[in-house]
Amino acid sequence: MNRALAIYHSSIGKKAIMAVTGMIGIAFVIGHMVGNLQVFQGAEKLNAYAALIRQYPALLYFARAVLLGAVILHIVAAYQLSRMSWQSRSQSYERWEPVASDYASRTMRWSGPILLLFIIYHLLDFTFGTVNPDFRHGDVFHNVISSFTLWYVTAFYVVSMLALGLHMYHGIWSMFQSLGLNNPKYNQYWKNLAVIITGIVVIGNIAMPLAVFFGF
Repeated sequence: MNRALAIYHSSIGKKAIMAVTGMIGIAFVIGHMVGNLQVFQGAEKLNAYAALIRQYPALLYFARAVLLGAVILHIVAAYQLSRMSWQSRSQSYERWEPVASDYASRTMRWSGPILLLFIIYHLLDFTFGTVNPDFRHGDVFHNVISSFTLWYVTAFYVVSMLALGLHMYHGIWSMFQSLGLNNPKYNQYWKNLAVIITGIVVIGNIAMPLAVFFGF
């Protein structure tokens, strides 16, 4: 137990937590996107998919609990790692220039809060219906159309998905490093995999609000 706590309190342990919770988040995002893309097959298909999920409430609430726990642990570990980084630097940089970091890694502290706001709004929009302009319980297709016909909602979703792309790209790449899987021989493959997964998720998720907004 003491050893486990020592690992948890170390930067390596916190990075491992972020990697594992990040994997849970990525798996959910991909599955969620695949299910939602059924919007292109029409109301009957999408609503039947949503009804199927609701037929297993125990499984649904278990999945929600796991996701909620993963999000909380991810945020806490990220905050603690940031504090450890700040505390280890007794004096701030007089002039800072990025050398080993890329744009995605430098925007993690911004993309993270944007995604948190997006998650909250997304739940209020499609799960609780409190911010949806014409929410109908059980009619997911209608709710999607109703929400994405508003330009500011579509714009917010697109910006959020771009932030998700930056966050995912750096997260996937860092995940391999945190779990000790980085190797000069394979690092380029990991980077390519991060680009492919991120590209598919961003394009798939952006396609839905844009298709609705432009009347497709």
